[in-house]
Order: sequence, then structure tokens, then C-alpha cells
Amino acid sequence: MTDKYTVAPEHTAVRVALWRALHVKIDPPPHIFTDEVGAALVDEKDWQNRQDMAPGFSKSMRASIVGRARFIEDLLKEEIKNGVTQYVILGAGLDTFAQRHPNIASHIQIFEVDQPGPQAWKKKRLLEKGFEIPESLHFVPVDFEAGESWWDRLLAAGFNPAKPAFVVSTGVSMYLTKETNLTTFQQIAKLAKGSTFATTFMLSLDLLPDQERSIMEFVMKKAAESGTPFNSLFSPEEILALARKAGFSESKYVSAQDIYNRYFSLRTDGLSAGTAEAFLVATT
Repeated sequence: MTDKYTVAPEHTAVRVALWRALHVKIDPPPHIFTDEVGAALVDEKDWQNRQDMAPGFSKSMRASIVGRARFIEDLLKEEIKNGVTQYVILGAGLDTFAQRHPNIASHIQIFEVDQPGPQAWKKKRLLEKGFEIPESLHFVPVDFEAGESWWDRLLAAGFNPAKPAFVVSTGVSMYLTKETNLTTFQQIAKLAKGSTFATTFMLSLDLLPDQERSIMEFVMKKAAESGTPFNSLFSPEEILALARKAGFSESKYVSAQDIYNRYFSLRTDGLSAGTAEAFLVATT
């Protein structure tokens, strides 16, 4: 039965899932990232006709989404080779790693951290659509509005702080204040030695080309109007300084150009994500 604790995911999470699927459907192979499971969960009729799915309009945005998803999962596979057995996804949304890679998922513990309502919706949809929920997949509902601690809930879900982990956060840091970002960084920096944290962040407006800056200003205006304002933009130097302050032993900046060179440079279809979103990868 549906109640207040089973609510559809936010529109941003739905859009990410649909852009992932759109890449598979309309961009020529080889595909950067293959995920149609999220779109199956959304199960929206004629979703490709949505305005935000228009091939030209969505091109740079879906490139950003599939590029960062591929980068994260490539990092995860490297971490697993190095012996890491815990994978934590902060703000998991409609992530479908456990369903797409059951063989890998069976050898690690996956912790999806998200708001209770959308997470309950996702679990219900997985079962309705016949997707497996492996024992290694742990849903970690956290009511942030009620002041719940994601760390406490993570521990309660069976996370072992004595073992190294790979922790990821994509598309979240810009909605948090810089103080909250620092608090999150500090908590993760306390993880067992050998743990890695990968997070996306948005570059400061003054570092963007004129056209991209105008687009970002428009996006920020719309985000504020919808009640989800951007609270934190960083320069590479600022995000690296934040990681040092938090206590990470090492950190590196991975630019949008780095992602382009790694996954898009040999394509002939012009698929490119622009320069606004970058990565911080830090280790304990």
C-alpha cells in the first residue's frame, strides 16, 4: 500500500535515469554507459517525447550524466581489484549498479543512501518489474529533514567502518552549503585507510566560458525558483583545499576535459559535456 513513506523520486533523479537510457537509444555505439533499468523503473509513457529529452537540447547534459556514471563505475572496478568490498552511494536516486552487474554485486556490499520515500518507491518498483534485489544491496533510508545522521543510519545498515570503502556522491554537492560539504568530507575522511571518496562539483561561474556561464546562470535561476538552489560552487583550488582541511591524505582534481579525453575524444558525433562539472577524488 502506498503511503507518505512511498513517494516518487525527485524529478532530477528521474531525468538522470531517462538521460542514461536516451544515450543508449539515440547515440551511436560504442556507448559510454549502458543503463536502461532506471527508465524501466520510471515506466513513463512516451518519455522520449518529453521536452527535456529532445536530442539537441539534452545532448550536453546526457553526455555529462553518462560520462560521470562511467567514470564512477570504472573507479569502483579499480577499487574492487585493490580489495575494497564496500560501496556507498550517497544520494543514490535511481542507481541500478546492483541490477546491471549482479556478479560484481554478489562479491561486495552496496549501501544506497537516500530519502525514505523515494527509496521505498524504488524498492517497490524493482520488485514490480521483476528485478532482483540481492542480499548484498542495503537500502539506507535517511530522513535529512528530520535531522537524521546518514552516518548513523549507514552503520545501522551493516557498514563496517574498520574496512576500506568506496564512497561516491554525484550531483549533490552544489545543493549543500560549503559548511555541510566540509562536514560530509570530514566524516568520510575518517574511514579506514585505503578508502576513496569521489564527488562531483560545479565550477565557479567565473571559470566558465561565456556561453556556458549564461546557461549555468539560467539553470541556477530555475533551480532556485523550484526550491533547490545551488549553494556551493568551487574552483579546483577550493575543492582541493576543502579535502585537505577535512583530513584526506591525498586528493586530485579531475576536470571535465579529463573525462572528455577519456571517453569522448574519439567519437564523431560531437557528444560532449561542457566544462561546468568536475570531480574530486580523495583517499584516506
